[in-house]
Amino acid sequence: MGTNMGTNGAGPAAHIVWDWNGTLFHDTDAVIGATNSAFAEIGLEPITLERYRELYCVPIPRFYERLLGRMPSDAEWLVMDEAFHRHYGEHRVRCGLAEGADLLLEGWQAAGHSQSILSMFGHDELIPLVRGFGIETRFVRVDGRTGPSGGSKSAHMVRHLAALRRVDPARTVVIGDAADDAVAARDAGAHAVLYTGGSHSRSSLEAAGAPVVDTLAEAVEAAAELARGGVVA
Repeated sequence: MGTNMGTNGAGPAAHIVWDWNGTLFHDTDAVIGATNSAFAEIGLEPITLERYRELYCVPIPRFYERLLGRMPSDAEWLVMDEAFHRHYGEHRVRCGLAEGADLLLEGWQAAGHSQSILSMFGHDELIPLVRGFGIETRFVRVDGRTGPSGGSKSAHMVRHLAALRRVDPARTVVIGDAADDAVAARDAGAHAVLYTGGSHSRSSLEAAGAPVVDTLAEAVEAAAELARGGVVA
């Protein structure tokens, strides 16, 4: 499933698993634009960023249930999912890495730590995006989604960490923008730090029980502290 970008970590160094969309890749505007373009195709009113963050959850069909007041049918879900991804592809070309992300990745690697990416974004699209930003050498592994969209991240996280040699889940910190990242980290025996720059509101992130920060620099600082402790509550 995954793509190894370099050698796996040597020894039980601290490890960060980065989320991609809304975390390293600042695509919030593209997500809102694509969501509203998809909504327009099925007659839904546009949604604001604040409303999106208030309602967003995974699995994605549950997010649509909150918007529609009912669970979408299988046919409706396929239409909305296809429309979103089609419009997202048009919007994302204007997006870049989150502010300061490249320097944070470089600094973590230079400190002798390892890092990887686990994303629910399609694997075949994720790999060229990472390479296109010239950051592929920062990661020991990059995993994107290979199955249908809309599922949970937990099983993917367990497989991702199992594929990494010399990485201890207790010294691993997942940095992401969604409550699901904290759930996936917990299920895999790892820590989590949640970042407010993406898809969730601060209140929904705080309910997940992990540290919540407003910048990626703060996230890396918190990750270093959590990994140093090495014990997952």
